[in-house]
Amino acid sequence: MNIVRSIVKCHFSFFLSIKAIIAVNMCQAQNCILPLWGDGVPNQRVSLEKEEAIRTDILRIGNVQNPTLACYLPSNSVNTHKAVIICPGGGYSILAYEKEGTSVAEWFQKRGIAAFVLKYRLPTSNSLIVPHKAPLQDAQKAIRLVRQNAAQWGISTTDIGVLGFSAGGHLASTLGVHYDEETYLPSAPEDSLSARPDFMALLYPVINMNAAYAHKGSVNNLLGKDPKQGLLDYYSNELHIDSSTPPTFLAHAQDDKGVPIENSQVFYKQLKKAGVPAEIQIYETGGHGFGMSLEDQHLRTWISLLYDWILNMDNKIETK
Repeated sequence: MNIVRSIVKCHFSFFLSIKAIIAVNMCQAQNCILPLWGDGVPNQRVSLEKEEAIRTDILRIGNVQNPTLACYLPSNSVNTHKAVIICPGGGYSILAYEKEGTSVAEWFQKRGIAAFVLKYRLPTSNSLIVPHKAPLQDAQKAIRLVRQNAAQWGISTTDIGVLGFSAGGHLASTLGVHYDEETYLPSAPEDSLSARPDFMALLYPVINMNAAYAHKGSVNNLLGKDPKQGLLDYYSNELHIDSSTPPTFLAHAQDDKGVPIENSQVFYKQLKKAGVPAEIQIYETGGHGFGMSLEDQHLRTWISLLYDWILNMDNKIETK
């Protein structure tokens, strides 16, 4: 009986892997959605939970069960061969999927940067075995999947960055400092590739889990109500910056009452201390969660500044 189960499991895993390969090969159109895990989602048990999508003032996605990458590939005529993986925010309880995801991806796509919106699992789900590991597992898988398919998507394997908003900024910075942690067992060709982003962009990010300015909602949702000090330190990402941390762009508003600006400031300070190229844009007003803010003449400048910063990434690395 055990032999039969093993054979069935093997055939099922093979089927899922073939499904994933076919899906990637079909993603030649400019827009498509790919399953992140082709051979079974790690760190997850079978449950009756269902994904939720609620539209009020924005589209909120919760209880993610099957993480995906929404791909926005630029036309050949404008392709810069650079790419960015976008992590929407939402306090690790929901994803602001359009406001801090697909709308941003479309903006970059039109300007020649391939963009991928990561619908990552949220640690509040009861389906997860070790909840705090799931977002980083998904982020590592996402960058490896893009790197594996870079050639057919017209992307340079050394120009793949990550952009995160709020709690998504925490996930992006977690990837940036813990990219070489083994968070899941390799099971696909891309799993042998580096998960290090070539650059990071952090918008009003959650960074510190310990200090008085920590965002308590993100801490509770990611680590639980009474986390051990070791976990708080592990996910206080400014503590893990070194000279190999990717170059970083940050933007934050001084009047942010949700995630205080000290989060960006402490990260920037440690980047400079480690000799990592970094730029920070501080806005006097804007509050928290301002997104693209295309209607605001002042706030909307961040994305153009980021775009220029990404295009000049090679110069920053050479002069480091």
